Amino acid sequence: MHNRGEVAESTKRKIREIIKELDYQPNIFASTLASKKSALFATLLPQPPSVEGYWNKPFIGVKRRILELKQYGVQIQPFTFNQTDSKSFVTETKKVLKLKPEGVVFAPFFKKESISFIQELNENKIPFVFIDSEINDAGQLSYIGQDSYQSGLVSGKLLDLILPEGNILIIHFAKEMDNQNHLVQREKGFYEWFDKKEEPNHQLFTTEVENTQNDEWMVKVREKIISQNIKGIFVTNSKVFFVGKLIEKLGFSNIRVIGHDLLKENKEYLKKDIVQFLICQRPEEQGYNAINKLFKNVVQKRVIAKKNYTSIDIVTKENVDYYKEFK
Repeated sequence: MHNRGEVAESTKRKIREIIKELDYQPNIFASTLASKKSALFATLLPQPPSVEGYWNKPFIGVKRRILELKQYGVQIQPFTFNQTDSKSFVTETKKVLKLKPEGVVFAPFFKKESISFIQELNENKIPFVFIDSEINDAGQLSYIGQDSYQSGLVSGKLLDLILPEGNILIIHFAKEMDNQNHLVQREKGFYEWFDKKEEPNHQLFTTEVENTQNDEWMVKVREKIISQNIKGIFVTNSKVFFVGKLIEKLGFSNIRVIGHDLLKENKEYLKKDIVQFLICQRPEEQGYNAINKLFKNVVQKRVIAKKNYTSIDIVTKENVDYYKEFK
């Protein structure tokens, strides 16, 4: 079966016939245990600003899968970077490369810096899996996450349905927007929904909020809401709770809001009906599946799918209590 040693051709034929007749398949898990091969994987994800932050969730899934793979000697070394500082990302990529892991799971949060990191991973023949956002045709083993463009399209349709007319503001709570691929794709999808309409009934505006450490951003956004007669707001990431605070504080009760992710703060504004929809993508499952893809390819030598899109869940105050944490 393994072409080892001298075996008569007639014997080979008989064995192959028996294998075909019995539809024999090797036990990959047993073979892995027998080889006693271990693997060290690294994760490179944004540092969450709080215990309830979005980026805690993918690592919950990572830890769960690593625990399940303990018997195979699979280990994990986590690295995190400051999501407001691209230099922090570069610093952590150097640590990952120095570690020389058998595989890497990372979020290509900063596109330019990620491309440089990818080049070194490819040169060192280290397989990598994208999580949360992707860069097309970069040599990745796989991508686990939402179709960001399609997510933006869904958001556009939803806001269009609940807002028959009125201007819309797209808000990016992020720095270096041109470098944040997943947010750019969500915005593109959102604009695409309205661009394809034969009779436009909304005018769209976009703004970026880089600093939320003080209330200056509220003044800026408030002025835009009033001067541009905004009736709907689309937040491209998980920081929709900032808009919830603004609306609650300033009393803009007639504004319809759509944002992302089931953070505790976001749920509160969803239940108050200040936010009408949250678009969610099961980040815990993303972390779990990313490690699983690396394990199957690196340890079990399996071929895996290049793209593994997660669901685009539409959550409202009426169904939010039925979305449980990943266990």
